[in-house]
Amino acid sequence: MSDEVGESVDTEKRATLRRFAALGAAGPLSRLVDGPSSSTRDAIVGYLSTTPGAHFSKIRDDLSLGTGETQHHLRRLVESGAIDSFRDGEYRRYVEGDRFSEFELVALGYLRRETPRGMLIALLREPDATGSTIAGTVGVSRPTVSTYAKELEGAGLLSRENGYTVKQPETVLTLLVRYADSFGPAATSLAAEADSLVRYDP
Repeated sequence: MSDEVGESVDTEKRATLRRFAALGAAGPLSRLVDGPSSSTRDAIVGYLSTTPGAHFSKIRDDLSLGTGETQHHLRRLVESGAIDSFRDGEYRRYVEGDRFSEFELVALGYLRRETPRGMLIALLREPDATGSTIAGTVGVSRPTVSTYAKELEGAGLLSRENGYTVKQPETVLTLLVRYADSFGPAATSLAAEADSLVRYDP
């Protein structure tokens, strides 16, 4: 029975790697991914093309790779310029190489966190939302909203001068829509109504 389970896991892992490797091989950075392990590196690049800002553990787990294997390939990909990495608090996050601005990297870091992402989505939908409204929408306490709002302001993503205002809202909205599937149901729902929000100008 254990052999059957092991074969099933291996088959699933190979299918996942093949799916993302096809994306990576078709991308503009495919020429930087070479060597005997290129299929795994292609898979990582392909995965990051759909899930930018993922941290080490998420990449490892979603692609069913080993810890050492993931470390090795990420290091080689960063060295080659195929991907970039950036520090986000306790996480090191990864994106396709030379693709995102500094503002977008900061935004991606916060969009990968559930509560800040929920707050930004709530404000994109309802620019005049109060702290209490946001707390109810996201399902957190009012003090939690205040704490994250202060952090988002320090990161340059939010202004608290007159209520809460998302900075560069169209950029944040574009990231949420483009990578909606990797951000969860709230982002997918937002993407469905994006046309009505594109002209949002606080």
